Amino acid sequence: MSKLDLSQFEKKLIVRNMNQDDIPQLLKLQTLCFPNMEPWKEEHLKSHLAHFPEGQIVVECDDEIIGSCSSLIVNFDEYDDKHTWDDITDEGYITNHDEEGYNLYGIEVMVHPKFRGMKIGRRLYEARKDLARAFNLKSVIIGGRIPNYHKYEKDMTPREYVEEVRNHKIDDPVLTFQIMNGFSIMRINPNYLPDDVMSSKYATLMEWNNIDYQARSKRHFKTSYPVRIMVVQYMMKDIDSFEEFARQCEYYVDVAAEFGSDFAVFPEIFTTQLMSFLEEKVPAKAVRRLSAFTEDYIEMFTHLAVKYNVNIIGGSHFVEEEEQIYNISYLFRRDGTIEKQYKIHVTPNEKKWWGIQPGDAVKVFDTDCGKIAIQICYDIQFPELARYAVDQGANIIFVPFCTDERQGYLRVRYCAQARAVENQVYTVIAGTVGNMTQVENMDVQYAQSGIFTPSDFEFARDGIVGECNPNIETVVVGDVDLEVLRRQRKSGTVRQLRDRRRDLFDLEYKVKTEIKPERT
Repeated sequence: MSKLDLSQFEKKLIVRNMNQDDIPQLLKLQTLCFPNMEPWKEEHLKSHLAHFPEGQIVVECDDEIIGSCSSLIVNFDEYDDKHTWDDITDEGYITNHDEEGYNLYGIEVMVHPKFRGMKIGRRLYEARKDLARAFNLKSVIIGGRIPNYHKYEKDMTPREYVEEVRNHKIDDPVLTFQIMNGFSIMRINPNYLPDDVMSSKYATLMEWNNIDYQARSKRHFKTSYPVRIMVVQYMMKDIDSFEEFARQCEYYVDVAAEFGSDFAVFPEIFTTQLMSFLEEKVPAKAVRRLSAFTEDYIEMFTHLAVKYNVNIIGGSHFVEEEEQIYNISYLFRRDGTIEKQYKIHVTPNEKKWWGIQPGDAVKVFDTDCGKIAIQICYDIQFPELARYAVDQGANIIFVPFCTDERQGYLRVRYCAQARAVENQVYTVIAGTVGNMTQVENMDVQYAQSGIFTPSDFEFARDGIVGECNPNIETVVVGDVDLEVLRRQRKSGTVRQLRDRRRDLFDLEYKVKTEIKPERT
């Protein structure tokens, strides 16, 4: 007898994280596992990967996916005792995943019918427990089906049925398995899954406690997370040198520091004030001469952010890159690091007079006060950009703007307030005022800068934290509370982010996108 080739008998079983290529197999697997229930849609699984890829796990056998489980992190205390599956999953999209939460919530486990009895489900449950340990979470919580209950529904209540299963007098393929895997019953929720006829829409809420959990000070419950913002309503007037411009900027950053501000916000293209001493009347030539000050501008604000310990939204500045001119807003962090956001939508005026080119990347930046986005003037008038930024975690959208008359200003203001309401986010607008009579296309300014909130009881009555008097050189200082915002998104009078009808519409972003990594 020849030597056996053992490889022909081997089975390659792998437990790993899900990826985009797995989606078609998973959709087919679900129809096999739950033939009488509404299956996932492709956009659900893509959303899972976008919001919590670590929580999406599959079991693969010889290159075939035979099992999977999906999870998200929540702060379970924030949910109603009688929550439904739609409540806890944001209708299956897990956009409510909370990286600061305490609990891993399991929303689905499925195993191919041909592979049941091979402890595939146990492997998936162990993977969840490992995930809870890795993320230092208090517990794993699941809403479990009781698929055999329909056989006993006429003779006993759900509580009686659960007791019989717990006492091993009745076998339930899901509940029995969960009990054997160390989960304890917390309660029974009615109407948990409306299409789960076999469970008569009931589910058992069960929990496994992570005995390795270590409480950390940074995860203590916050009653408040204030961020102080100072908005500069900047006066455009003739000056004689870059040094004079720098002195004005430092004055305002100093004022921001005196107020204990976390952010100082300057207006769009306020650096065009430098054109007042360039003696160049042709706008297309003046803008290229202005771009020569880019390094001086960046060095100045980097120094000021560190010196005064204030994060600075440096308005915006015209920058030449590869012979093209862009309108770029810079974030100068107080730790000395720098980011930039290109203006995405260029106005007809900018194209006509200066030949400005559009950027093609929507960015969300991490700061020591949470994630923020910058949308320059015209960009705030395109709601898709704000929605995308908030979906990627932005809590504040800064809007440097420059408008020459009231109608233009009101377009910026009304849209900024609309974005605050529809996205449950703070918006901040900072504009220029004054006149530069000798600078072509920058001669007249109109602004009333302000800080805006969503519209609900938790916030200022009119959705306005503070605003400047119109058309004078001044500042406005106000606090926005990120903890209040977080709670309002979860339990406000209305919840625009969670109540979106993703089954009817969604947004597809074809532009390049970039999300800056978390800073430690």
